[in-house]
Amino acid sequence: MNLLDRNNNAAILLAGIISLIIGIGIARFSFTTLLPFMLDDFLSLTFAGILASVNYAGYLTGSIFSIFIRDINAKIKYFRIGIVLCIITTLFLGISTHDVVWLISRFVAGFGASMILVVGSAIVMTKLHFSDKTKAMGIHFSGLGLSILITDIICRIVLSQEADWQTSWIVLTLFGTICAVYCVYILSNNSPKKQAVPIYKFDKSIFSGFVLLLILAYFTEGVGMVVQATFLPDIINSLDGLSGYGGVTWTAVGIAGIPSCIIWMRLAHRFDSINVIIFAMSLQVIGILIPALTSNIYLIILSSLLYGGTFVGLVALFMNLGGKLAGKNPVILMGSLTTAYGIGQVLAPLYSVALTDYYKSYDYALMVTATIVFSGVIVLLFARKMNLPKDDNSLHF
Repeated sequence: MNLLDRNNNAAILLAGIISLIIGIGIARFSFTTLLPFMLDDFLSLTFAGILASVNYAGYLTGSIFSIFIRDINAKIKYFRIGIVLCIITTLFLGISTHDVVWLISRFVAGFGASMILVVGSAIVMTKLHFSDKTKAMGIHFSGLGLSILITDIICRIVLSQEADWQTSWIVLTLFGTICAVYCVYILSNNSPKKQAVPIYKFDKSIFSGFVLLLILAYFTEGVGMVVQATFLPDIINSLDGLSGYGGVTWTAVGIAGIPSCIIWMRLAHRFDSINVIIFAMSLQVIGILIPALTSNIYLIILSSLLYGGTFVGLVALFMNLGGKLAGKNPVILMGSLTTAYGIGQVLAPLYSVALTDYYKSYDYALMVTATIVFSGVIVLLFARKMNLPKDDNSLHF
């Protein structure tokens, strides 16, 4: 196995996973790990929510932009730009405490993260040499959970040395820079031939009643993903008797997220995709509600496992189903799903900090979030009764 061979499947998957650690772990989820320390020293809860919303606005912008990147060489260029943006904006968080710098950095980091996740994943899929790439892409997306775990461990090690949160950002910058070298080398176009990009006409018939309900449900999942992704450690630390346990629960999220995508893909291969999505979202609702109902540490860890074990898999489940429904032209439908998801991500931190500031507790934000996600489950139950394609096996992983 030659991990320096650009055409080796293992090398391609490894580079893809490492790129997710940079774009999603360092540029996004490290913020969650370090949030309790930044709240104690620098940030207000309201500004933290605004920063989270701005970050997802950047991600949404990048996701929409990525729809129009079709040429492989252009994809590689913007993937590399995303890598650079994620690293530079991480450094800014370690050397500045200026509000405007942080706002710009979080927006740009969100854009860079979308280039790595959306465009980078497309490059990985293009370069892989498998007749059926679905299972391999499941391995690739396991990097989302791994990115949480790796960056959380790095931050814990730095903070254990009596260093501050700013030092953590600088160390993450150095780590990301080292990782970037391998990603840029492997995920490049070593074929001199230019790939022709097929042009498809816009087909309004794609947006059936079922698809519109699917998009609406994915919006609610965007809401459900963000609240815990942004505030979980601080939520747990605020519970009676659990001060200091926030980091442990966030580590549990990362551990659960690593195998989750592969597990959900296998379940979707055996059962209808829509049924698996409904089940996963229902589990997520339970996980969201637990911290609002109890401070039992074992149930809290269960909540973290349910969150980590569902949010990564749900992204893959929705996007796969959307791609199958769209047929030969998945770009428009997958872009519509991503847009709806992104809008949910932008809105959720804003109402969360408003409710938390008013009630001096995260309970109401969690209950509202659980209600929104549950409404998505109801929407999907209704959608399931509508006319689905007769060849439902085409909707499976």
